[in-house]
Amino acid sequence: MDKSEKIVVGISIGDLNGIGIEVILKTFQDKRMLDFCTPVLFGSTKTISFHKKLLKNDIHLHSINNIGQINHNKVNVFNVWKEEVSLSIGNASEDSGKYAYKSLETAVKHLNNNDVDLLLTAPINKDNIQSEDFKFPGHTEYLENELEGESLMILISENLRVGLITGHIPISQVSKKIKPSLIKKKVDILHKSLKEDFGINKPKIAVLGLNPHCGDKGVIGKEDDEIIRPTIKKINQSGKLVFGPYAADGFFGSNTYQQFDGILAMYHDQGLAPFKALSFGNGVNFTAGLSKIRTSPDHGTAYEIAGKNEANPTSFKEALFTALDIFRKRKEHTMLTHNVLETK
Repeated sequence: MDKSEKIVVGISIGDLNGIGIEVILKTFQDKRMLDFCTPVLFGSTKTISFHKKLLKNDIHLHSINNIGQINHNKVNVFNVWKEEVSLSIGNASEDSGKYAYKSLETAVKHLNNNDVDLLLTAPINKDNIQSEDFKFPGHTEYLENELEGESLMILISENLRVGLITGHIPISQVSKKIKPSLIKKKVDILHKSLKEDFGINKPKIAVLGLNPHCGDKGVIGKEDDEIIRPTIKKINQSGKLVFGPYAADGFFGSNTYQQFDGILAMYHDQGLAPFKALSFGNGVNFTAGLSKIRTSPDHGTAYEIAGKNEANPTSFKEALFTALDIFRKRKEHTMLTHNVLETK
């Protein structure tokens, strides 16, 4: 492969005291990874070298100060800051959140400038990253604010794709947010993503109910019968293959999920609890619906094992390969649809 044609992956290093840098280093310690992409870590050579020494990791890093210095044969570290940062591995701190944001902000800037092709984010601490510049519940909401499009969080594993109709909001607010317009919007984003990002021509989508047993005909809530079911019926009239609502407990317990290309859960834990029970450690968080591609591993900062050389990089590797695959699929879809327009 021509080095100039390699996919350039921008990587934000996450919370400096968590396991983010460790799983990044372990992923690219295998030099064969450089056959697939060119990584650019947005952080600091000093900070990452501190982790290298702690973990006794011998990976070679290529330090750069501007994007034009990228070496396609190396693991590049873009120096977002030069100063020494006080680290307390395994502990949340104001500095570890502050510099996590610096890394993310710079990575997104270069993503918007097309200096990198896609974004891979290491875990942040949603509390200590909060500041005047970052007032978001998580990566997904921040990226929706910075990039074009409307986002949909999708958790992906080998045979499971779970999207969320509502994301990082309190459970007390979920029922108030479940409106026909929101359900339709999220179905549209998922449907488009399944076609363009995963190459599925006629995707089948399942929608989960809000209440236990989908409300039991109004005994345990009326939203399923009065809002969700009629909305699905109306969506089906447009030709999309959308089914439901399904009671969430039986849906996963009976393996019904295997009959669908994508699933929409009404709220965060309804979708993520079964997903992580089935796929934890191998899952990928993908932000669909945006103009740029972003993935991340399915775990958090894991302070309790940080610095102990115990972190498993599998989910981070899966996030990398998923992003690369989506990038190629999206590029292929653009070329195919462009050619169709040209021949008309």
